[in-house]
Amino acid sequence: MARILIVEDEARIASFVAKGLRAEGHVVTVAADGVLGLAHALSGEHDLMVLDIGLPRLDGFAVLDQLRSQGSRLPVIVLTARDSVTDTVSALEGGADDYMPKPFRFAELLARVRLRLRQTQGGDAGATEALEAGGIRLDLRTRRATVAGREVDLSAREFTLAEIFMLNPGQVLSREQLLDHVWGLDFDPGSNVVDVYVGYLRRKLGASAIATVRGMGYRFNA
Repeated sequence: MARILIVEDEARIASFVAKGLRAEGHVVTVAADGVLGLAHALSGEHDLMVLDIGLPRLDGFAVLDQLRSQGSRLPVIVLTARDSVTDTVSALEGGADDYMPKPFRFAELLARVRLRLRQTQGGDAGATEALEAGGIRLDLRTRRATVAGREVDLSAREFTLAEIFMLNPGQVLSREQLLDHVWGLDFDPGSNVVDVYVGYLRRKLGASAIATVRGMGYRFNA
């Protein structure tokens, strides 16, 4: 169980995220503006913050800046409709630990929350800053990928797909699971988007990195 702060001014989204996190056993506090959110974040009473950027009174970038300038190391996942490269870089360089654009799937947000909580509560910070197996390394902070020390260019969707695979090494993931986690789509048996993106990853990460399990889905070979 963790104490999680959600700073989000859209009541519908705040309620959706809070409900999901509470169902996972977490204690959740919601703040609807940046000033109140910053006060909660600086209280020392929370283990992680989910932070929107477009907030009233004090925007998310300012909240991040003040939080870090006052020495707080509270893990922050930025969750926002702003998805430009400039905004992403600004958030990460401003001290955010992760960045998720809206619209999003709760399953992916939950996976990222778990990663950040392991970093602070599990005592193994290095293991959660990056995922590494079989010569493949994903830097979760900078969103960069390397294969045998050589950087490869992954799109945001490709990176998320690779991250889901590497979070579940050796586990068979169905197309339905991957669609839900990465694309947020209802399962369409006729869609081949998963197969197409697995093909992209194989070309970039190595043909043997992801195995096809006939009739079931795909498995990442660690």
